[in-house]
Amino acid sequence: MSKCLKPALLAAGMLAMVGTGVAAAPKAPKPAAHAEAQKHLGIGREAKPGEIAGWDIDIRPDGQGLPLGKGTVKQGEAIYMQQCAACHGEFGESAGRWPILSGGDGTLGSDDPVKSIGWYWPYASTVMDYIRRAMAFVNAQSLSNDELYSVTAYVFYLNDIIRDEHFELNASSFRSIKLPNEPNFRDDDRDVAEKSLWRKSPCMTNCLPGTARITGRARVIDVTPEPGKGPKVE
Repeated sequence: MSKCLKPALLAAGMLAMVGTGVAAAPKAPKPAAHAEAQKHLGIGREAKPGEIAGWDIDIRPDGQGLPLGKGTVKQGEAIYMQQCAACHGEFGESAGRWPILSGGDGTLGSDDPVKSIGWYWPYASTVMDYIRRAMAFVNAQSLSNDELYSVTAYVFYLNDIIRDEHFELNASSFRSIKLPNEPNFRDDDRDVAEKSLWRKSPCMTNCLPGTARITGRARVIDVTPEPGKGPKVE
């Protein structure tokens, strides 16, 4: 058989196989993600369980993630006075510009709401989770589990969430703590509630009827310079 006929005969044979349905299907390529997973870069190592545990310290609103430990309001008072009061005030009222922890009763509907733990925060777990991660200032994650429960209990006491100074906070009793403002938080539903307001081409000029009027001024927060006293603009 001449060399020039071999390619033609092979092609004809392949066409015949396809026509009879016996041709083998081509192999699907491996997913790129699988290939990347198998790729070893030769750097780093697999994290050890103890190392992962050091980062896995989040606490959920349902109590999952709470550490073992316990502490009373009375025990937490001593810790708070030593490590927290310098910034947050002896009664959580704030010292200087540091965050306020308590107070602000009934101010959420005002022009100057106080977003304290007792009046604004939704979940008790948010308080404990933050203290566990970031406090005390410049010495984060230095509190033992018992100290964590104690100082958290005292912060709740400052906010009248706990009223008995002998109350013991632990993984069990923690689940009974409910903050007053929790019912006022809800899931973001703008994709449904505001869908009727969406426009493909939003209005940019004269969108509302009537004359524009001023409803607030920046001078309230002391950022509007008085006439003749503003910075010189060249």
